[in-house]
Amino acid sequence: MRPVSLDDYIGQEHLVGKSAVLRKAIESGILPSIILWGPPGVGKTTLAHIISKTLKRPFFSLSAINSGVKDIREVIEKAREQNLFSTSKPILFIDEIHRFSKSQQDSLLGAVEKGDITLIGATTENPSFEVISALLSRCQVYVLKHLEKENLEQLLRHAITADKELSKKQVKLEETEALLRLSGGDARKLLNILELVIHSSAEGEIIITNDFVLSQVQQNMALYDKTGEQHYDIISAFIKSMRGSDPNGAVYWLARMLEGGEDPRFIARRMVILASEDIGNANPTALVIANTCFQAVDTIGMPEGRIILAQAAVYLASSSKSNASYMAIEEAIEMVRKTGSRPVPLALRNSPTRLMKDLGYGADYKYAHSYENNFTELEFLPDSISGTKFYEPGNNAREKEIREFLKKRWGEKYNY
Repeated sequence: MRPVSLDDYIGQEHLVGKSAVLRKAIESGILPSIILWGPPGVGKTTLAHIISKTLKRPFFSLSAINSGVKDIREVIEKAREQNLFSTSKPILFIDEIHRFSKSQQDSLLGAVEKGDITLIGATTENPSFEVISALLSRCQVYVLKHLEKENLEQLLRHAITADKELSKKQVKLEETEALLRLSGGDARKLLNILELVIHSSAEGEIIITNDFVLSQVQQNMALYDKTGEQHYDIISAFIKSMRGSDPNGAVYWLARMLEGGEDPRFIARRMVILASEDIGNANPTALVIANTCFQAVDTIGMPEGRIILAQAAVYLASSSKSNASYMAIEEAIEMVRKTGSRPVPLALRNSPTRLMKDLGYGADYKYAHSYENNFTELEFLPDSISGTKFYEPGNNAREKEIREFLKKRWGEKYNY
């Protein structure tokens, strides 16, 4: 079912749709080394194959799970030899590049710098954390999104009609919700579940309903639970336990991840995010604890790191909660997208030159420290959105203090 051209590729229209940025680069034939970052099953590997085929370039592939420095050097040498007999620069595709160690990533640098290869790396993790800066600076990062419901249903219909085996059967898609929910948006897993459900059915017409899918999957759970989706399900359960203020649940899911060999730094990073997203100013110390946990785990490693992770998880789960800062930035970003680049008020503009001062830059600016309580009223938003509120203090002791502080300073403007 793997597509072979950009026109057959489903999803990621922001990258490969008509006139999209990556499609333009591919069609121009001028493609830098790139990192494809996105969740599992959204088409990263498929896109790499399509790029190679479209550009008619030699294609080499490595998996970070079972490749060492020796394997990397051997492949690069083969690519260099290929380059001697071809005008097309070979493509080296590395799946799960985030699993490569620093030394493994270092071994790629020379070939990328010299242009011996065009690197395409695929990762489910933030490359800013997992790819060394020297390599990352030589790559363009493209973010792949979760597939939409329409994309997934299109995949199902295509599989039923185009797959050599499935097309022989009488399959009717009556309901798709269960298939989509079980797949978690992972196209590969979606097709695995569809195949399992159909091949578990009796001969004759097969009507796909939600109840039928769930009954077949429950009977054959072990047959398709192979794609690593628990990595995402369990970290989700861990985060939701802390968000829900349940330290017992948090510690249990933490133990599940540690026993399963999860990278402790991955866990610690998720706690840093939660400390700001779900606790925020209800307890600012939570971010300090989570960040310290990340640094300590990174320094000490395992198995002792499990104790630090547990302490931080219990602390975060037991802390007051607020998503007020998270919601504030989400609403502010939405406002920016709706209203575009509004001009900065003259009073807030920098005025390092005489001309800028003559144009009114910085005029009427009031230096807060020159006034009582280090405060004076001034409009800090563009005129067109003056008075807009993004931050709504949460209903907790710390943010009640913030609420009162803002009321005293701003009066009606911050009268929540």
